[in-house]
Amino acid sequence: MAEADYVGIVSGRDVDKFSVSGLTPVKSELVDAPYAAEFPVVLECRLLHTFEIGVHTQFIGEIIDVKADVEVFGDDGQLDIMKIKPLIYDTSHKGYHGVGPLLGKAYAVGKGVQS
Repeated sequence: MAEADYVGIVSGRDVDKFSVSGLTPVKSELVDAPYAAEFPVVLECRLLHTFEIGVHTQFIGEIIDVKADVEVFGDDGQLDIMKIKPLIYDTSHKGYHGVGPLLGKAYAVGKGVQS
């Protein structure tokens, strides 16, 4: 969490984020950006559009590759959200949260709702 927060608050133009954070850079074969070897899941994206929105810049990309450690796959061969342990950023309170247990199955829990 600390390393992910750090790379989001400093500019790569001003500091070598990898050397300061202690993360290990891995050269991508698909995009012109390294990724951190320590992160269990990596989404490599191609930039499609950039939009200036006031003081913010919104980037729209296309995922072109997913890299994942074998430890984050479940018995069914799919990525297991509980093993990945992703961080969720709460923009309202500027805090990080984790993912909890399954609450319901998608495309099933809503079937009981009638109009």
